[in-house]
This record gives sequence, C-alpha cells and structure tokens, in this order.
Amino acid sequence: MVHLYNLHPFGSQQVVPCKLEPERFCGGGSDALFVAAGCKVEAFAVAGQELCQPRCAFSTLGRVLRLAYSEAELEVLILKLESTPTNGERVQHRPRKPSTLVTRAEGVNNETLHVESDDFVLCPKPMELLGENSEQSGVSVTLESTGLEEGKIRYFHVQHLLYRRFAPDVSSYASSDDVQLHSLQLLPIYQTDSLTSQRKNLSQEKELLSLFCFFSLPHVGYLYLVVKSVELMSVYQYPEKSQQAVLTPQFLHVITSNYLQCFTVRCSAAAAREEDPYVDSTLKACPPVSMDVCVLRIQLFIGLKAICHFNSHIVLLAKADPDAVAERGEAPRRLLSKKGTRVKFRTPPVAEAGWSLYVVNTVSPVRLYREMVDYSNTYSKTQSCIHLLSEAHLLVRAALMDASQREPGDTAELVEAFKESCGHLGDCYSRLDTPHSHLALPYYRMSGLSVADVLARVDWAAGGGPQKGLIFYISHSLYENLDEELSEELAVKVVQMFHVAEPKQVPHILCSPSMKNVNPSAAMSYLRKLDTSGLSSVLVTLTKAAMALKMGDLDLYGSAMKSHSEMKLVCGFTLEPRLLIQQKKGQIVPTEFAVHLKETQPGLLVASVLGLQKNNKIGIEEADSFFKVLCGKGGDAAPQLLVDFWEAQLAACLPEVLLQELLSKLTSQYIWRLSKRQPPDTAPLRTSKDLINACSHYGLIYPWVNVLIASASLPDKNYTEDLSKLQSLICGPSFDIASIIPFLEPLSEDTVAGLSVQALCRTRLKEYEQCIDVLLERCPEAVIPYASHELKGETRTLWWKKLLPELCQRIKCGGEKHQLYLSSLKETLSVVAVELDLRDFLNVLPEDGTVAFFLPYLLYCSRKKSLT
Repeated sequence: MVHLYNLHPFGSQQVVPCKLEPERFCGGGSDALFVAAGCKVEAFAVAGQELCQPRCAFSTLGRVLRLAYSEAELEVLILKLESTPTNGERVQHRPRKPSTLVTRAEGVNNETLHVESDDFVLCPKPMELLGENSEQSGVSVTLESTGLEEGKIRYFHVQHLLYRRFAPDVSSYASSDDVQLHSLQLLPIYQTDSLTSQRKNLSQEKELLSLFCFFSLPHVGYLYLVVKSVELMSVYQYPEKSQQAVLTPQFLHVITSNYLQCFTVRCSAAAAREEDPYVDSTLKACPPVSMDVCVLRIQLFIGLKAICHFNSHIVLLAKADPDAVAERGEAPRRLLSKKGTRVKFRTPPVAEAGWSLYVVNTVSPVRLYREMVDYSNTYSKTQSCIHLLSEAHLLVRAALMDASQREPGDTAELVEAFKESCGHLGDCYSRLDTPHSHLALPYYRMSGLSVADVLARVDWAAGGGPQKGLIFYISHSLYENLDEELSEELAVKVVQMFHVAEPKQVPHILCSPSMKNVNPSAAMSYLRKLDTSGLSSVLVTLTKAAMALKMGDLDLYGSAMKSHSEMKLVCGFTLEPRLLIQQKKGQIVPTEFAVHLKETQPGLLVASVLGLQKNNKIGIEEADSFFKVLCGKGGDAAPQLLVDFWEAQLAACLPEVLLQELLSKLTSQYIWRLSKRQPPDTAPLRTSKDLINACSHYGLIYPWVNVLIASASLPDKNYTEDLSKLQSLICGPSFDIASIIPFLEPLSEDTVAGLSVQALCRTRLKEYEQCIDVLLERCPEAVIPYASHELKGETRTLWWKKLLPELCQRIKCGGEKHQLYLSSLKETLSVVAVELDLRDFLNVLPEDGTVAFFLPYLLYCSRKKSLT
C-alpha cells in the first residue's frame, strides 16, 4: 500500500542556461553540473537560490555518448569484489586510486526478450536468486588484469550477491519499451558520528554501514539491502509509466512524462539496525523497514525526459511538444507553491526551443519535517498519524546519518528535531489503541523528556481513562531508579491513573523514589480501596505501614505490622525491595521504613535483606553498603547490624556468596574488635551458641580452648562472644587457615584471646610442637587437655618425644609453675605407660629421674604386658 501526502519536499527551482538541448547530464562534486550536447560539454555552478552560473565549456573529439550509464535490459547481477589471501584470479590493484577491473560475461544467452511469431509471444520466466544462489544465474564473470604497479599483486574474489531477471506482463504492457529496466543504482550509507552511534571517535573517516541497490522498470521499482545478507526491502508501484528514477538516502525521486514524484525510502531504518542491532528495545526504537512507503508530492512538469540528483539538488530535463510551447508563450511559469506563496522563477538569458534544464532545490530536512508534523495534525489519534510521524522521524534520522548532506551548523537543529519527533511518536503510542503501544517507552526515552514532562502532555480531562501505552511507559519509568521526584499533584494523579487502569501496580508505584512527594493520606485512601483478592495482601499491608510512617501514625503502623507473621513480612519485602532500599544518583539510600525497623525490629530487617539477596533482588556489595549507610558507619569498622547480616548469610549457606570472602569479612571484624577492645554498637542478634547450633560453618570449640580461656578473666560479655565466634569459625570445617594469618598481627599472644587464636591456627596447620611450647610457657593447665584432644594417630608419638622430655626439663627448673608441670607429667606418664611396651617406656624415661616416682608407671607397664 502506498500512502499519498501532499507535502512540499521541493523548495525552489533554477533554469540551467544551456545553449544547446542537453543530451546527457549529471551532477558532480559539491556544486558542479555537467551537461553534454553533441560534441560539447558545459559545466555550471549550482549554489543556493542563485541562477546557475556557467563555469566553462569544452569540446570533445566525438559526440558524448553518456555521462551516466543508462541502458542501463531486464537482468540485474550484483557482484562484490573482495581481496582474499587464497589463490584465485591474479588482479593488480592500484592503491589510493580507482582501478579499472573489467568484468566479462561469458555464456550469456543474448536472445531477445521475446520471440514473436504469428500466433504467440515467448518471454523468459522471472527469477530472483539471493546470495550464493545467484551464481546459478548462468552468467559467468571473469576478472581481467589492468597491469602492474610497483610490482604489487593482489588476489581478488568475486562474491555474488543478487541476480534478478524480470519478465514483461503482456496483459498490461503493449510495447517492449514499457518493460525495459531504465534505472539502476547502488547507494552506500557510511557510519559517522551520527546521533545513534555509540562510538566516541568523532573523526569523519567513512566506514561502510549499509549498501542498497535500486532498480526500476517503468511501472515498478525494487529496493534491496545488500550488506550482510540480501533482502528485498520495498517495492514501489508507480501510478503511471515512469521515465527514470534516482535514489537518495532520504527519498526516491521518479519522473513520468508530466510529473516529478517523491517517494519515501527505508534506507535510514535499515542502516540504523545495521549500526545498532539492539535498536528495537526498551531504550531505543526505529520505525520498521516494512512500513508502507508513501508519496510525499506529485509535482507537475511538462515533458520530463531525464533526472539526476546530487547533494540537495534535483536536475530535470523537460522537453515539451511544439504545441505546448506555443500555448505557453511568454507567460511566467509557476512550479512550486504552498499556502499562496509563489517560488520565484528565474528566466534563462537564452531563448528556449521547447526544452529546459531545471535545477530543483529540495527543502531542508527540518523544514520538511515541520510540515509533516503539521500535516499529521489532520490525522489526530489515527494510525495514519503514527505513519506520517514515523516518516518525519526517518527523514530527520537519515539527515543525521548522512553527514555529507548537511551543513555543520544544522546538526544541533536536526538533533532537536529528532528528539521532538521521538516525543510526538511517544505521544501517539501512549495514547492510541495500537498493538505496538509498548513503543511509547523507547520513544519517550529518546526524546529526553522527563516523566513530569510526559505527564504534562497528558489531557487529563479526556474520557476513557489512560491508554496502556502511557501506563506501560510510566510503570517502567517509575520502576527504575530515576533521579526525578514528581510534584505532589502529579504523584496523586499517577496513583489515580493506576488505580483505574492497573490497580495491582498501585503498591509498586507508591514505592518508587519518584513518588516521594505523594500525599500519604491520599495514597492510603487508594490502598484501602484495593481489592486484595488478586493481590499480595502482605505487600498492600507493608505499603500501608510505609504510608502510616509518613503520616506519623505509629498506632496504624503497629496494627499493620502485627497483622502478618515475620516470615510473611519477609516475603512482602521480597516482592517490593524499594520499601527498604532505594537509589538516588547511583547511591544506596535506606528508606524511612528501614530506619524504623533498625530501631524496632532489627532481626526482621536483617532477615528481609537476606531474603532480597536470596531472590537476586540485591547484590552482595549493595547489601553491605545499605547497612553501612543505614548505621552511619564507614572505614574499617563494620556496624554490628552488618556483622549480624554476614552471620545470617553464613547460616543461610547462599550459593552465590563467596564463602571464603564472607569468612574473611567476619574474622577481620572479630579480630579488629578484639584487638581494639571495641564493643559492638548494638546488641548482637545471635550468640556463638546460636550460630554453632544453626550453622555448619561454625564448629564446636575444642575443649582445651575452654580451659585456656578459663585461666584468665575477660573484659566483658561482648568480648567473650566475639572471641567465641572467632574460635568457633577456626574450629569449623570450612575455614581456610592460611587466609586468616595476615589478620592475626593485631592480636598479641600476651592476651588470652591472642594466645587461643594463635594456638588454634597453629594446631590447624599441624604445628603441634610449637603449640606445646607456647602452652607450657603460658598456660600449663591446658597442655594435657590439648594433648589429649590433638595428639592422636600419627601425632601420638609427641606424647613421649616432645611432651614428656619438656615436662621433665621444666620440673628440674622449679619455679612457681612446678606443681602444674608435675601434675601434667603424671598425666603424661599415664598415657605413655599405656601406649608403649616396657622396653620402649624405659628408653624414654630420663636417666636422672627418681625411681620411686616412676615405679608405679613401670609396674603398670610391666603388668599390662603380662596380662596381654
């Protein structure tokens, strides 16, 4: 389907003062127009609105056959020449200069398009072959060398992209002239610093982004995309027989015998998707390539024969019939007008002989865009409005992508028009009943409008309630952490809107940081109206509690919180994390609700944040930051609530939590507080016994540790709890002892805490002899419990190889610990007498010992052997 709009893409015209009737013409450079007639070529300067100025003229040796090839048959074969490292045809390449590569078709059937006889007409079948299949066209291509330069040789490979053969429809066309291909064109689009590009490089180096192929028959034109794959994008059905067509990044211009027609193209939409494959997302959007094409203008010209395009100019050759020339006489011609405004026509200084060469200047993209937007107002709230605004959007997008077709100062105006067009499309998709209403979200985002700006464009007085496109945009916007706060008036209107359209979303909407200024009494009234049969009642209850806190009504808050169990409340916070945690300008911000829970129900708060982490609603670092901000702690000191959270994480055995990292966090805090004798800022939620019973990572503390701790008085209960938790972690099965060694330096062995932790770590590292030395020196009463618990299996020999000699030596020295050493020696002898036979036992006894002291153990050892 082709849409027809009466827009004005053509701004003004100039007449080219040629002296002879043009036979060939083409544009070149930035403002040069070349016209050939017979054996003469004239060059003109085309600049602005002024008359085309002659530059020079020169003669040729013979008649100019063509300036642009146009015979240009019903078969099209598109090839791509690629340099390849593999063996292939040897073709030399001239770097930095255009090289001539001759393609020679072999084996082509050059029969005429139809063979006439008395009774019938034979026509070849139409055929379309894409990609590698186009090699089956039967056309053989051979590359020929053009010569060597500097001895360099390159290998080239021909890649077939597209083959198409057309067949005339004899039921519609009478003559062979009606079925010939008259226009063939390749249009590249290069990637530069366009609006949609994410590259930071602002250089103007051209990089091929998309390549399009257009070819046309008299009644139909075809536009293909030929880059990564070959795809038919658009088919153009002309209302009458065309003479010629030219393709530009913005439009397709087609001439018939009496009209210049301007069609829209989809090149910029296809190029945008090549540039950004994710352009159709919640962040960005682009009108589809499959959108219907339209005619922007059908402009009357008499006797059009040929057309070409360069920059913002269209060059037309018109040759009227002699009768039309006579009738026209000397009356001034009017070509383009809009709303009564006539475009000035400049008469050429030479007399006309029935022909004229015109340069038609196309209007700027922004000017045409403005007209298209104005025109769209006639299609208010219809699909045609979306279509025309999409055409306007693509017009501006194409201009932004084509840096060569705009002045440097036009970029800012184009960017502003681009954003404005996104806003218009957002308005359409947010208000119209369309299956693509979700596109309101990306278009509004691309427009740069804030949520408040969008809401200000809403006609609140309009009946029928808000459309789903607007609801979709607002809900997604408020779900994000936007640094925007709606006014009290707008916030209440948003709640009202969702209460009508999607009541299930009301609790979630109220939890958005953007709704901070909502009137809590009004919000509470809407919450009370909710039918909780289809909603989570606990979520509604928690939202009511949050509003009650804002109102300062603690009684209402308390009754709401008591209506559900703690487990249910945790589930409610999991459904809507923003009840507790919000983000502003990228920073974690605890809510008023979270602050209140910290003071009144810290256990519920910790359990709720743990629930968020279990359900992937919050990350590890975010949770740590939340508790630090909530408790106002920074630096090395972690608040007790954060330590409680770490302990809860460990007890919950979350698979995504790095176990050793979590253990390091806990041990570093335990050690820091023990070394600084710093008590926790709040009462811990769990004791060491609670953790040992609830968490497998906390192990039972070894018995000898309790003996060691009992030997000295500890500062307070909190100090004891931190020490017990640290000892329990070291005794647990999961702890990596090597990881704690760097943290032990602040803990001195002069303290019982440092001594116990050092001894535990050395024991876990199997450094038993060093531990025995330390305990004999610092706490002899713990030596035997230590040996009884640790010296087993392969280490059993340390009873008589290490412990027995050490005790004997220390007893000889006497001192205040003599009795402790003596008691430990007796315990040691009892164990050794059981473990060794009589001869070995005698060998380990000291030579200078008292017989009476060792006799009972010798008798036991001897009697043990006789019994066995």
